[in-house]
Amino acid sequence: MSSGQYLWWQSGTIYQIYPRSFKDSNADGIGDLAGIIEKLDYLEWLGVDCIWLSPFYPSPMADFGYDVADYVNVDPIFGDLAAFDQLVTQAQTHNIRIIVDFVPNHSSDEHEWFKESRSSRHNLKRDWYIWRDPLPNGQPPNNWLSNFGGSAWEFDSTTGQYYLHLFHTKQPDLNWRNPEVRQAMYGALRFWLERGVAGFRIDVLPLLIKNEQLLDNPLNPDWKEGDHFSHKHHKIHTEDQPEIHQIVQEMRQLAEEYPEKVLIGETYLPYPKLVTYYGQKLDEAHLPFNFELAMIPEWQASRVKAIVDAYEATLPEGAWPNWVLGNHDQPRIATRVGQAHARLAQMLLLTLRGTPTMYYADELGMENVPIPPELARDPEEVGSPGFGRDPERTPMQWDDSPNAGFCPPEAIPWLPIASNYQQLNMSAEQKDGSSILNLVHSLLELRRATPALNIGDYHPVNEIPSTCFAFLREFEGQRLLVALNFSDQPQPLILPALGRGTVLLSTLLDRNEEVDLTSLNLRPTEGLILRL
Repeated sequence: MSSGQYLWWQSGTIYQIYPRSFKDSNADGIGDLAGIIEKLDYLEWLGVDCIWLSPFYPSPMADFGYDVADYVNVDPIFGDLAAFDQLVTQAQTHNIRIIVDFVPNHSSDEHEWFKESRSSRHNLKRDWYIWRDPLPNGQPPNNWLSNFGGSAWEFDSTTGQYYLHLFHTKQPDLNWRNPEVRQAMYGALRFWLERGVAGFRIDVLPLLIKNEQLLDNPLNPDWKEGDHFSHKHHKIHTEDQPEIHQIVQEMRQLAEEYPEKVLIGETYLPYPKLVTYYGQKLDEAHLPFNFELAMIPEWQASRVKAIVDAYEATLPEGAWPNWVLGNHDQPRIATRVGQAHARLAQMLLLTLRGTPTMYYADELGMENVPIPPELARDPEEVGSPGFGRDPERTPMQWDDSPNAGFCPPEAIPWLPIASNYQQLNMSAEQKDGSSILNLVHSLLELRRATPALNIGDYHPVNEIPSTCFAFLREFEGQRLLVALNFSDQPQPLILPALGRGTVLLSTLLDRNEEVDLTSLNLRPTEGLILRL
């Protein structure tokens, strides 16, 4: 295909914003939509093409917006629908699109639907949620576990039945086998599409359909004390059921009624199962999220290469890849691999074939912030201590003023600010030509201007040191080499077949020269992009 035949979400870069933590415009210590509007100039300068907004819907905030009380409105702490419309309009002037989070598996127990459903066994919305009688001994209907700890069933004394919640007790699961539920949720999708969103990131997509017989999940014999609570079982009856694919196809058909929209599925699955969410006819999710780089147990060149090659080999013909280094549920990349390797990781993310999704502040090298127990906010920390997600959700560090410029000095940020914010912040890094922020900015500029990087083919380069990972990106005669040294020692690459090349960018931002590829010298933890 020519470059003009690729869609924006194939060549572009997506930037995830956790609204509570990006920018507070009204001194309540919580980020909001107006704060995002205020920082659109920065995002345009950075070079991203699309913002993905984590939930901003009305919510009692038991799970900070993933417990939705109204699918077609904005929580007052974030603004209102007028502010949302302004964000979409203003973002367009910066050539930035908006994707919103869609949370279809569960609502809040404060949603009007659930209030009706729990009011009576005979209510018309009773079957909108999953209710079952207790076992004869009064126990829950089966052994399913909540991701936040304990049973996935909560007894409701009003009607004498249990309701299912695969997450917090205040997040009852919707019954997606009910066609009325589907139509109501599709109506919510249309509401936001009509307001101009570019698509949706769909939360816990494989969980929407559960085993109809409510069969027990088998025990995981490898689980041990200290592992995540929910991993006690193999979740074969609570996720990835065959019937889910009809639902994803229906969502895709709806999205196709609007031009150039994208559906991104949250799919924590091994590659053979993950790729089924593209659909047998590529008629399901455009981008089932590929989390392998965010979950990699060892940050090593050989492991990364194995992941990339396995993914490329498993993708169905015509399916478009995507890559993620981190998100609101995973420890930050700089914490996982260190600052030097975080630079290497950004070059990897922004040069692999497929759509990259960045997590806010990773471009600064922001790290997890230790959260004292008394300040912990995430419900997952209660059910599985040590697995709380607050550390990767702390406020964006904009400058060296009190509260890192996230909120005014008199405000108390909803989560603590990192102790190193006076050195590690957007303002300081923007002025520092050697910063990771300027590296990411340069990578995004180069990626946008270079079809070989944003839509080109991928070809691994073999027969190099096991501590390095190298690959070619090619498109219509344009040929680039990406070479990444995962070692803390210098590494020579001997690639005589590639001739000579010109360094376009180094992770150290200090090389711009022609080199002989019979002996390419990579410095410790250096990555290079070369034009051949």
